Amino acid sequence: MCRSIKTLRRADEVTTTGELEAAARQYVRKISGYAKPSVRNAEAFDGAVAEIAAATAKLVEALGVPIEEGPDKWKPRVQPHTHAEGETHTHARA
Repeated sequence: MCRSIKTLRRADEVTTTGELEAAARQYVRKISGYAKPSVRNAEAFDGAVAEIAAATAKLVEALGVPIEEGPDKWKPRVQPHTHAEGETHTHARA
């Protein structure tokens, strides 16, 4: 499971079209192995993102979650991590 894909069914929150597209894009990136497709693969990559976003919207709506036009408003949670050497830095968590 890709930890970067967020849960879109949340209590008392609407899902945005930007969040649907971002989740679909992350899924396609994971499956294809491309963070950014080549020019040759861009059409197939973008088509897959659109199809998966549409299927996701259908599922989310069927679950009773409202969807509104808008950007991807998700920000990863940042958690501090300390290495054995005592160095502390942060890791983004889904």
